[in-house]
Amino acid sequence: MSRSIATLALVFLAAGCIIVIDERKPHGNVRDVVERASAAEASASAERISGHIRVLASDEFEGRAPATAGETKTIEYLTEHFRRAGALPGNPDGSYVQNVPLVGLRSTPSGSFRVKEQTIALEFPKDCVALTKRFVPDVRVDSSDVVFVGYGVVAPEYGWDDYKDVDVRGKTIVMLINDPAVPDPADASKLDPLSFAGRAMTYYGRWTYKYEIAAEKGAAAAVIVHEDGPAGYGWGVVEGSWGRENFDVESADGNAHRAAVESWIHLDKAKELLRACGQDFDELKAKARSKDFRPVALGAQASFAIANDVRRVDSHNVVARIQGADPKVADELVVYCAHWDHLGKSDVAEGDGIYNGAIDNASGTAVLLEIAARLSKSSAKPRRSVLFLAVTAEEKGLLGSKYYAAHPLYPLEKTLAVLNMDSMNVWGKTRDIVSIGRGSSTLDEVLDSVAADRGRVVTSDPEPEKGLFYRSDHFEFAKRGVPALYADSGFDMVGQPAGFGLKRRDAYTANDYHKPSDEMRDDWDLSGAAEDAGLLMQVGLRIANEDTWPVWKPGSEFKARREAMLAR
Repeated sequence: MSRSIATLALVFLAAGCIIVIDERKPHGNVRDVVERASAAEASASAERISGHIRVLASDEFEGRAPATAGETKTIEYLTEHFRRAGALPGNPDGSYVQNVPLVGLRSTPSGSFRVKEQTIALEFPKDCVALTKRFVPDVRVDSSDVVFVGYGVVAPEYGWDDYKDVDVRGKTIVMLINDPAVPDPADASKLDPLSFAGRAMTYYGRWTYKYEIAAEKGAAAAVIVHEDGPAGYGWGVVEGSWGRENFDVESADGNAHRAAVESWIHLDKAKELLRACGQDFDELKAKARSKDFRPVALGAQASFAIANDVRRVDSHNVVARIQGADPKVADELVVYCAHWDHLGKSDVAEGDGIYNGAIDNASGTAVLLEIAARLSKSSAKPRRSVLFLAVTAEEKGLLGSKYYAAHPLYPLEKTLAVLNMDSMNVWGKTRDIVSIGRGSSTLDEVLDSVAADRGRVVTSDPEPEKGLFYRSDHFEFAKRGVPALYADSGFDMVGQPAGFGLKRRDAYTANDYHKPSDEMRDDWDLSGAAEDAGLLMQVGLRIANEDTWPVWKPGSEFKARREAMLAR
């Protein structure tokens, strides 16, 4: 073997590749060796990712719900594979886990609306889902006046207030999902780009915000009207996610500050209620698109009773670490994040009732393990430390990442960035990769540069109205000021016709998202996930090695928070 080829072989072996060279045949040039080694590693990477998904999404893991036997199996699997990869325990106490104290709440609701002499019964969960996040055995809301509050948004920067001096304390508020859909003055068929980011959802459009502002305003019950398009998913997702045990992080006041009832109502039932009140849904929605909108008292009363089965449990984040090689900056770090949990199993769900969560998010967890293995075995160690964080209870409201961000194992002011992986590409290689929330931080430039080096391009979210930036674990870091990157699957599929990738994603959302059918399939092609793993590994390395820290760009709602953090 020639010296140059031998050197290359050692390099690729250090990176976890295997090179087979037949000394009896001509080797070709160095480029041939590199290409063969890269192809071999890509194939091996896809196989490893596939293997992790197959295990994590198996029926044996029971849908990986927090505080179940499925969690125990998942934590053991992740810990063992981080250890095998050579990654160090990520908790300074010497373990691979961070305890996350949660409160489990299994709510059994009943309720109805009363309009004059008419009672509008609610069938749960067909018409409505309702729960309480208060840590109490039961709550009641009796004959509470119902007020339609448009989108339920208070946004001073847009001159917007859907409550306009109306006191909703003790009342039931009904509101629309997503941001106010303000028409563009220049083209009424489009949304105003200067109001709530136009087509892109802001945090004001998220259901989490709706319940937060309802609590702040003192509402007794908060009811969101579900619409498939503005919500970004069908009613089946609401049923599947909310009609089971839910969780929250343990709090000092037992969540007494929250509205007693948090609820979604099916669009058909909402229209029925409004007709009984002499109102038209479409007309009210049109009025709610104006900043001149004022709350509308519906002349109805709402009653809810919720029995709560409350339990306190310990769930776990799994953490592993690669120590930085430069002593001057080794106490600074880059975080890779993915949620390991899914929805568990249900006795009333279709099929076997197991929500395996193969794409969401066994795939992201598998890529997290793959990046950890590649970096751990690489001979070139990053200057700064790298933390691998597999979080619990994302499906319950980003709770594992919320807890870590509130109780970080390493200071957030020394955390340069978080790179999140949620629902990876399982349909083959793509020419592009999507940046969710593109334009908000200088992480975009790093991603662009690394993608270009690999002959790929970065594109913006094709469905910004779904608010994906606010729906995964990086958001809990962003809320506290840490620059966050959420790179999603590309859609420009190699070897496929135009639109193929987006059609596959739409079909998944319609048919499998948060359903028992999100299972591992034999026709998946994990080569795209392997390519994305390599790209994201290089992005993290670039951040870990460069002198310049990522920052939020002007106009980002998180910029001031980061600056205040670093100024302390």
